[in-house]
Amino acid sequence: MANHIAEEKPLRKMADAFKDLANTLNSQTLDEAVQLEVATFSRACTLVSPLFRCLGIAFKFAELDYVAKVDDLAEASKSITTLKAMMDQDVQADCVRRAGSHTRNLLRVKRGLDMVKVLFEQIIASEGNSLKDPASKAYQQVFAPYHGWAIRKAVSAGMYALPTRQQLMNKLNEDASARTQMQNYVASSGTVILYIDKLFISRDLGIDW
Repeated sequence: MANHIAEEKPLRKMADAFKDLANTLNSQTLDEAVQLEVATFSRACTLVSPLFRCLGIAFKFAELDYVAKVDDLAEASKSITTLKAMMDQDVQADCVRRAGSHTRNLLRVKRGLDMVKVLFEQIIASEGNSLKDPASKAYQQVFAPYHGWAIRKAVSAGMYALPTRQQLMNKLNEDASARTQMQNYVASSGTVILYIDKLFISRDLGIDW
């Protein structure tokens, strides 16, 4: 079993999964008809969870929140086919902003995907072995505006316990292809994040709550 885990490539799996999601979206031409299945989306999102775990204590809050929200979407996928249908159902029930609603959880999951995207962009653009600067920038850009002082302080303290870039690659069982996998995730997740943002904005729900 240990050997099987050691042979897995979490970074490659998540990059491939989001590439498939982006291809699905790009293959549909009529904007209003573009659909993304809740089941396919939640499966891809599950593959991002190991990265949060590998970042350690600084992003423990993000890991716990992200995993719980993805689990909710996976459960929703048993009875709801597409992200659009899921959101429309919440709009009709007037529960979009209620804690625990699928739509609210989708927004939180999207934020997690965005944080990883920015983290990878910063890692690709930076030199050296430290992840403190890339991780701090990703947190400040994506999560910090929605967090109170206590969480921001805890994250700031946790940044000193981040793995090095090399340690992160070792945890992810990655090699020289890591940069390419990160670039693939950045490009494809950008397409998926934009699609989700459009779903919110087209329903006048906004994305900053």
